[in-house]
Amino acid sequence: MIQSNTSSRPRQAAELLGISRATLWRWAATRHDFPRARRLSARCTVFDTGEILAWRDAQARTIKVEG
Repeated sequence: MIQSNTSSRPRQAAELLGISRATLWRWAATRHDFPRARRLSARCTVFDTGEILAWRDAQARTIKVEG
C-alpha cells in the first residue's frame, strides 16, 4: 500500500489514476478540486500521493451517489 505522505511524479500520479499524463495536466489546469502540483525545482514537479488517492476515492463516491 502507498503511504499518504509520499510524493508522486506526474507519470506515477497518472498511473495511479489510470489516465495519460496529458489528461493529468489538463485536469490540474481545469478542475478546481484536483490536487495541485508542487514544483520542487525547475525540472521536478510532484503531486502528493495521499491527495491524489483521496481525490480519486471522492470521485468514485460521487459517481456511485449520482448513478
